[in-house]
Amino acid sequence: MISIPNGLADGGLSGITLIIRYFLNINLGVSTLVLNIPLILIGFRFLGKRVMFYTLYGTVCLSLFLMFWSHQTIIKPLPLHHDLLLSSLAAGVLSGLGIGLVFRYNGTTGGSDIIARVGQMKFGMSSGKGIMIMDYVVLFLSLSYLDFYHIMYSLIVSFVLARMIDLVQEGPDRAKAVLIISNHYQEITKLIDITLDRGWTYLNAEGGYQNDKKQIIYIMIQPREIPQLKQLIKAVDTKAFVTVLDAHEVIGEGFSYKRKKYHVNLHK
Repeated sequence: MISIPNGLADGGLSGITLIIRYFLNINLGVSTLVLNIPLILIGFRFLGKRVMFYTLYGTVCLSLFLMFWSHQTIIKPLPLHHDLLLSSLAAGVLSGLGIGLVFRYNGTTGGSDIIARVGQMKFGMSSGKGIMIMDYVVLFLSLSYLDFYHIMYSLIVSFVLARMIDLVQEGPDRAKAVLIISNHYQEITKLIDITLDRGWTYLNAEGGYQNDKKQIIYIMIQPREIPQLKQLIKAVDTKAFVTVLDAHEVIGEGFSYKRKKYHVNLHK
């Protein structure tokens, strides 16, 4: 409803079905279903029966909804056909949101999603990056029926889609990993317990300059808690060395498990 009216190509299996539609005028739903058969067999080999059950369900649903939406006019009133950039962003966000939700719950919608999941499990490559690589290959093939101008906008769709998939897959479990080096580590952790109600781990370390023994505080917190953590560290030790790192997924108490309520902050 967005890509086809605006002459935008798509990546992966969807892009191949668009090429087939252009040259052979075959319905997207039918070609999607047929081309998924060999990929589903590959999925059974590497992903297991449970994941492929969801894949079969997702593939059938995708094919049916492609047929359904091709006969609807709900999106047509939107002024997307006047702005290729807006159309590219909308197509990338919507596609990435849908595929990301499916990946998040261990399913696929068939096609290049299966290859991306195999790459994620076997080689540790993120699903979004795997799909983006395959998209670029198919977009290159799409030059057979689209001009370079529309392909460039299609690259925007592919990039936004890949980023959206990773964002949705990571979900709300994103956090910050903080390393704190201070001679007053006990006072700092006491305040962390009272103020943030977070657990921490001491890492044994050795100073590189004086070869003295040190205790490094390792703690995982929510991004919104960073300012409060910095404030309490500064209140104890203005010379503390603090490193804040991105953690894309956290599984454990306080994040994926139910966490206790905050303590009342009695520190003044």
